[in-house]
Amino acid sequence: MGYADLHGYGGVANTPNLDALASEGVKFTNCYAGAPNCSPSRVGILTGRIPARAGMYSYRPPGSVMHLPDNEITIAELLKPVGYQTAHFGKWHLSVLPQDPGLNQPQPHQQGFDYTLGTENNAQPSHLNPVNFIRNGSSLGKVEGYSCQLIADEVELWFEQKYKKEQPFFLYVAFHEPHAKVASPDNLIANYPGYDKKTAEYFANIENMDLAAGRILQALKSRGLDKNTMVFFASDNGPYRMSSQGELRGLKGEVYDGGIKVPGIFSYPGAFPGNREIETPIWFQDLLPTISELCGVALPEDRKYDGINLLPLLEGGTILREKPMLWYFYRSSPELAMRKGDYMLLARANDPVPRTHGVTDVDMTFIKTIQPEFFELYNVVNDVGQQKDLAATEPEKLEAMKNELLVLLEEIKKEGPVWEGLPKYNEKKANHNKPEEFIRNQERFLLKGKQ
Repeated sequence: MGYADLHGYGGVANTPNLDALASEGVKFTNCYAGAPNCSPSRVGILTGRIPARAGMYSYRPPGSVMHLPDNEITIAELLKPVGYQTAHFGKWHLSVLPQDPGLNQPQPHQQGFDYTLGTENNAQPSHLNPVNFIRNGSSLGKVEGYSCQLIADEVELWFEQKYKKEQPFFLYVAFHEPHAKVASPDNLIANYPGYDKKTAEYFANIENMDLAAGRILQALKSRGLDKNTMVFFASDNGPYRMSSQGELRGLKGEVYDGGIKVPGIFSYPGAFPGNREIETPIWFQDLLPTISELCGVALPEDRKYDGINLLPLLEGGTILREKPMLWYFYRSSPELAMRKGDYMLLARANDPVPRTHGVTDVDMTFIKTIQPEFFELYNVVNDVGQQKDLAATEPEKLEAMKNELLVLLEEIKKEGPVWEGLPKYNEKKANHNKPEEFIRNQERFLLKGKQ
């Protein structure tokens, strides 16, 4: 889902529940995902760390040896020892699900979740009547209904059957909508008569997700939990659909803002003053340090965290971010982006080898040895669409940010694991993102946007 898909962020889809959450809570206009695609972004939100530190370099293909390592600490693992009930609903995409003895990867219950209902990747064959839902390790077979509503059903079921009133709780709810393959109810599609069928179904898909979110928010309210529960809502990355990114440049899979900037909403009526819109940049990696401070749980000191505690900002004050936000995505070109203050630096390697969609042995070598040579610099406050490259006109800013990016990149490359047993590189299956082809793609993108 793109930055501009929710109605409250300028979108067409009817999203009254999430719009109300934003208007009554804290709406961020510069919220960034952890990565430009799914699996690494989820690592960012659950661990507070740049995904490449944990070895999640891209989306996790079926059967891949790449997964969230057991030694990473999720929000659920942080909170469970201090008495929190923990549950996961929806898309997992951090390891094989259910367990495959040949891969033997950590399951949700091994990474802090007492209860889980979800899928390894997307709902199959579509959002309607999915056949791949797994509840606590066991397959449910075909389930009648739409994925987001089935997830809302399960959250309600959890509150009815599992929830213990004397204990606090952490729920991680990851809707499949509006990821392809899209399926939406006919009555919602009918709400968009002026659009072609595919577009109307996409808008209806987001509306259906909003209705499911509304049911979950109502489940809190009906139990008197809405004032004393912190809710955070966001999309996991930018959109695959043209125009869903609004004025931003780029789409899913790119480290331009269109691929990584997402709607971000906080609500906690009992603690945070609401009815606010904040421009201060935040990202997914801030969530774990914020929850740590909020719940009085010390962060482990044996690892580096890339997020900061947002409580001062959420409570009405300000924050100081000393470490920049950095995205490293080997499949993109540029492969790196770093935001510091009002500026975004992008960096690209001069490497002619096309990258593959799923990590291969050759991609792994590139990930660990990348040396950026070309840089772009944008003031993303004055130039939201990243159209005016300032690399030549602000050389001092460029050099300072470039040096900081290179130091942080080397640190991440050193820490990230090398996966053994990856598939062999096959150029026929590679994404041809050579620099000259990337430039042509961008030109086509800009032309299509104008049309």
